[in-house]
Amino acid sequence: MSNLIVSPERKPGEDGRVLAVSPASAGWKYVGFEVFRLQPGQTLSRNTEGNEACLVLLSGKADVRTNDAAWTDIGQRMSVFEKTPPYSVYVPGQNLYEVTAQTELELAVCLAPGSNNLPSRLIAPSDVGVELRGSGSTERLIHNILPESQPADSLLVVEVFTPEGHWSSYPPHKHDRDALPEESLLEETYYYHVQPEQGFAIQRVYTDDLSLNETLAVRDGEVVLVPKGYHPVSAPPGYDVYYLNVMAGPVRTWKFHNDPAHAWLMPPRK
Repeated sequence: MSNLIVSPERKPGEDGRVLAVSPASAGWKYVGFEVFRLQPGQTLSRNTEGNEACLVLLSGKADVRTNDAAWTDIGQRMSVFEKTPPYSVYVPGQNLYEVTAQTELELAVCLAPGSNNLPSRLIAPSDVGVELRGSGSTERLIHNILPESQPADSLLVVEVFTPEGHWSSYPPHKHDRDALPEESLLEETYYYHVQPEQGFAIQRVYTDDLSLNETLAVRDGEVVLVPKGYHPVSAPPGYDVYYLNVMAGPVRTWKFHNDPAHAWLMPPRK
């Protein structure tokens, strides 16, 4: 298997964790990502230490408490493929979060370096920016959970629904150079779900010089690491594809560069 793919554990750990990516395990500096599957009544407790966290309730309901706030019975969708925006909680660095599942819960914990200058806050579905991006076979649904227009130190978090037979993260683009204002350096993870779950997505990760050039068949519950390069995604006919993106880098802004070979596919700017 490619070292760009991280597969979930067959059985959750005692704390419910089924998947973990850290800067050390990924070989980069900024992004951490974990997935937990909690049973009703099970509690996950963590200190954020030097990271900020965005807790995304992928499916299920929970009570969430931090050092400075608490919310009860949040969450509404029981599957990501209901396509309603999720409930999420932003937790700053040097804070504590405690999540108690009210139903079976799939929780994504998105991590990147952060201070304790911001308060904990709920990101309700009504706070999530919803947009359709692309057209024809590149049309996809976007939920902007933690965009750069909302306060955070490092994290950018978004989820994408790619219908069967469609492409996303397309035309191919990259963000691997600290060269603002033209391009920002952002590490990125893609956490996948596929419906029906026996299906797969296709993702290519490649650089201009092809020193990195991998085409991946990604299964339900797996993560793809994008340390650099272009990274388009395809959903095969018959299978809808969901992914949660986490990005972070030295500057919290998303400035991407299109592959010049495919830039002609971009619609003309109005």
